[in-house]
Amino acid sequence: MTQGWTREKPTALLVLADGTVIEGKGIGATGRVQAEVCFNTALTGYQEILTDPSYLG
Repeated sequence: MTQGWTREKPTALLVLADGTVIEGKGIGATGRVQAEVCFNTALTGYQEILTDPSYLG
C-alpha cells in the first residue's frame, strides 16, 4: 500500500527463545529467518550496526 510518497513497511515479528513476541515494521527481504539479535545503546551511528564486523557471531 502506498501512502503519498512512502510505501508502508510490512509487519514483522521478533520471537525470542522464551516465547516473547515483539511486533514491529520490517526492513529488507521478506520471509522467515532465524538469527542473532544485536543490542546497542548508541545515540548516533546505529545504522552501521547492520554491517559492523564486530557484531559477527
